[in-house]
Amino acid sequence: MAALRDWSKPGRRADLLAEAWQAGETNVSALAEAARISRPTVYADLRSRGIDPDHRPKEHTNMTAPLVIDGIDGTSFENVQDVVNRYASEHPEDPNAVMTAIAWSQPIFTAVGRYNGLRTRLAAEEHARRDRDRALHLVETRWEALSTAASWLAAHHAYVLAVDEAHTAITAWAEKAAPAVEWAGFDGDLDTQMLRVYRDRILAEGYPPLAPLDLDVEAEAESLHAKLDQAHQRRKALAAETLGLTAN
Repeated sequence: MAALRDWSKPGRRADLLAEAWQAGETNVSALAEAARISRPTVYADLRSRGIDPDHRPKEHTNMTAPLVIDGIDGTSFENVQDVVNRYASEHPEDPNAVMTAIAWSQPIFTAVGRYNGLRTRLAAEEHARRDRDRALHLVETRWEALSTAASWLAAHHAYVLAVDEAHTAITAWAEKAAPAVEWAGFDGDLDTQMLRVYRDRILAEGYPPLAPLDLDVEAEAESLHAKLDQAHQRRKALAAETLGLTAN
């Protein structure tokens, strides 16, 4: 019981709400529902932690419109063929126009395709990571809500559902993270022409440098699952003790 009471110590709920907010969960109604409190209480708790709920952080993602250079977006060779044909038609005086166009378009195609592919996968991982972290924070807020819940069984069921949803979110994140680790980047590549495009036509235009994620996705996912299960098992014992007291 001492461990269970620790979850309801003063300020703990506000800390959890602040952590959820900083993880990207800025829907006040959702926070109030998760914590089983009113919206005004959410506002008060957030402000007590130096957060102004009226100024929500903007959603951030590193995925915008696909990068296109000289009409090439790196999606298919048909796209390059169209560019080559157009160049040849615009330079009828050059008998080698097709070969010239192929020579300068190929490294652009490779660099742009790699950049767009990596950016898409990094954005997908970022979005899944945000959903994963929100789900994990929801587990904490719903556990915290048990200490003041009017309907304890309903609140506990919401907590159990949150644990299950968090496991699902961890797995979904891992599925999105693996391609962001495996997709090729630019560091150490021996294709000097492609690297020149990356440096002079992509980075020089203000696009951010990109690199594949450097992490062991499987190990991190297993660790998150294990920590979630470990905490849940401990809480199950606490909940059982609480239910045992109510039966006496």
